[in-house]
Amino acid sequence: MAAAFARIGDNRQVKTALFLIACGWAGAAPHFLLTQATKLVPAIALAILLGGYGLQKVLVDRRKTFLNTLEVPIDLADAGDWPSVDVLVAARDEEAVITRLVERLSALRYPEGKLSIWIIDDGSQDRTPILLKNLREQFPILHVICRDKDAGGGKSGALNAALTSVNGDWLLILDADAQFQPELLLRVVPYAEKAGWSAVQLRKAVVNAQQNLLTRVQAMEMAMDALIQKGRLAGGGVAELRGNGQLLQRETLQRCGGFNEETVTDDLDLSFRFLTLRAKIGILWNPPIQEEAVETFYALWRQRQRWAEGGLQRFFDYWPVLTSKQLSISQRFDLSCFFLLQYALPVVSISDLITTIFVRTTPSYWPLSIVAFLVSGLAYWRGCRTKSEGPTLPAPTFGSLLIAIIYLVHWFVVIPWVTIKMAIFPKRLVWVKTTHAGRQS
Repeated sequence: MAAAFARIGDNRQVKTALFLIACGWAGAAPHFLLTQATKLVPAIALAILLGGYGLQKVLVDRRKTFLNTLEVPIDLADAGDWPSVDVLVAARDEEAVITRLVERLSALRYPEGKLSIWIIDDGSQDRTPILLKNLREQFPILHVICRDKDAGGGKSGALNAALTSVNGDWLLILDADAQFQPELLLRVVPYAEKAGWSAVQLRKAVVNAQQNLLTRVQAMEMAMDALIQKGRLAGGGVAELRGNGQLLQRETLQRCGGFNEETVTDDLDLSFRFLTLRAKIGILWNPPIQEEAVETFYALWRQRQRWAEGGLQRFFDYWPVLTSKQLSISQRFDLSCFFLLQYALPVVSISDLITTIFVRTTPSYWPLSIVAFLVSGLAYWRGCRTKSEGPTLPAPTFGSLLIAIIYLVHWFVVIPWVTIKMAIFPKRLVWVKTTHAGRQS
């Protein structure tokens, strides 16, 4: 099974070039092939189709689909009834947060003997190894695995290094800046077991939303993303993992060959690996996993380039399976619409804009772009108004919603730029990690 998955990432550069050509043609064609009166027809048709899809995901009733973890009784009397859990954290140069993380992990409430903590030090060059050595002496539950900086495989390689040592029924994957409630596992594990999920992704909440305007809109973006994720799943579509705060069934992870070391986003890739095995992924709004948002535009640019590249990679790698009858019709429709909105629309829009400038005509795809932004604004509003644990979400005022919508324009720059780079330059896999400052919730 692992070998089959390993071959799935071939010819990414060619696939990206074909995608770029197709989107370029789609953006330019209406200017040349259609009359002035009819050139908006493709955009209007797509706006109706994709706008309807987006509205359904934002407005769908999710109450009957998701269990309420607060209703799950917490009983630690009989530890034998609880599945074992291993917490895995891949860490590189995390001296600002590693001590706090281990202290919080050691405070997790769970039946004695059923929980282990694994930190993979992936060639840190700062004080992380020294801190981990001292923490290991202080907390017997902590296990530390050390890798060379050039061991390869990025974050996926670091996590795979621990898979040969762990034997828990469930694996909780966290980033080094993760913050969480002591009762996290007591609430999430019973939910996963009762619902029959193979994985559960927790809503990501931003702890430093009040730091500046950029972190505030990222907090709103995370709420919007979680809302749409739940809507996609409730509507018969596909839910995705988000890296930090993902609970994985170890047996299913082993069936799909572990983490893919040939991708820059292990979580997005793993989402599709689970999907090809028909393994269910659940989404939980509460309790959240708390993390830091990046605080500068340069850090955002680097992070979003990685996210965009990994997102495109997974579609190109797994598209034959994603479009096959192995998936349900609703899942295939969901993936197609999501791909068009998230990845094709930005590239088509840039092609439309460039053609408009050179041919000196009016843009063709503005109806679709307007509908996409309006649906995003509605998702912002609903997400920020949802009852939430953890850090307080920004109030969805008219001004904040307008700024958050404008903020989304960065994807119309990032995705075309990354697509061009992927089509021209062969990929050199490097773990470009996000720097953590140690902000508290």
